[in-house]
Amino acid sequence: MLPNLHFLKDRLEKVIACKQQQGYQTSEVLAELERTSQGYDALADLARKIANLPLRADWPYQEPNELEKIWAACAADRPTEPLRRVDPAAMAGRVQAAFEGAVCGCILGKPLEVDPTLEEIRAAAEHCHEWPLRDYISEELLAALGRRHPSAAETTRGNIHYVAPDDDINYAILGMLVLEQHGTAFTQRDLLQLWLENLPPGWTFGPERIFLIKAALASLDESQEITPDLLTLWVSEWNPGNELCGAAIRVDAYGYAAPGNPALAAELAWRDASMTHRRTGIYAAMFVAAAIATAFVAGDPLEIFTTALKYVPQRSRFYEIVADCLDIVAHAPDWLAGYAQIHAKYGAYGHCQLYQECGLLINSARFATDVADAFCKQVAQGCDTDCFGEISGSIMGAYFGPGYLDECWLIPYNDDLRTSLATFYDRSLASVAQRMAKLPVRV
Repeated sequence: MLPNLHFLKDRLEKVIACKQQQGYQTSEVLAELERTSQGYDALADLARKIANLPLRADWPYQEPNELEKIWAACAADRPTEPLRRVDPAAMAGRVQAAFEGAVCGCILGKPLEVDPTLEEIRAAAEHCHEWPLRDYISEELLAALGRRHPSAAETTRGNIHYVAPDDDINYAILGMLVLEQHGTAFTQRDLLQLWLENLPPGWTFGPERIFLIKAALASLDESQEITPDLLTLWVSEWNPGNELCGAAIRVDAYGYAAPGNPALAAELAWRDASMTHRRTGIYAAMFVAAAIATAFVAGDPLEIFTTALKYVPQRSRFYEIVADCLDIVAHAPDWLAGYAQIHAKYGAYGHCQLYQECGLLINSARFATDVADAFCKQVAQGCDTDCFGEISGSIMGAYFGPGYLDECWLIPYNDDLRTSLATFYDRSLASVAQRMAKLPVRV
């Protein structure tokens, strides 16, 4: 039942590499790992030591994980009350538009989820006379690109007959379910129970899979109650992906439930994200949730992200890079120039690594003329195309509202929404969108 020692040692090597990026003093523990005997106790002791490393003396960032410390590190002028009082029922159309935009953006990006660059996508699309992107990805484009995601068989133009299962959509629905069942008072224990009942491990990745497998193992001991606190050490000690994008793709429903209230959306996102992620992984989730909530009432796209950045620690790497990207986009003459500058500066942060992709999210939003134009520009910029196509559709659907997504994007699905959630039986895309639309009233 235990992972083998080679796996655990390899896992600790990856954790140490992440700790080094996060500003910790890692040289001694890396050398110690190389000397460590191949025994479970020795590796467990070293894992605890790695989890409690001191920061380097010259580390300039302040990056807490606890909510109260995060709030203390955020912008002092961040609104703690709703930006504008709204009628929750009147937000229904915008929430529905946001969810539909999220679904379409996700499915558009799925065949391209192979970490391409804009240059690669553009070359392939121009070869097929399909640039700029204005429709679902064709088989011809993928052939020209030379690689494809395994989901392409059911997510390319002409082969789409339903909303294909996807982890991003799974998490949006799980967020909806936890709010339907528990309201904004939901706990991490409530969320963990939903995960255990619904998520197959094969449909989770990185920190989520680590967390879920550990929870499943813990469930074999019937003498103890499974709680997120019981799993904290596993998240802290054996989780090299705690700053990746997994938490940021789980927060759509929290933004939908809090239109015009980014403070509430960010707090709900923290409650979810901190179960599996740390530092940048948490901040990106809070940023995305705040952006969705703000988009419902924002006057222009840049306001969405200027506001959302107030809800992350101002002396964090995340704030520093994303604020710089916001400045780049604000002064760019067009989206291609915005992409070129962001990619030239932050292109080292590729698939799932958040910094570049959050900058590109701002870029696609600023220059979008409607919801589809936003997620088409987002997907065309490459990287994690389905996750950020989904996030783009969510934010800009909330911003533009009903009437800004042509029905041609929804018709291929035949109102058939498929997930990989074990106990979720609502197969109607329209029905689920309507349930999402009721969240503001519920909370």
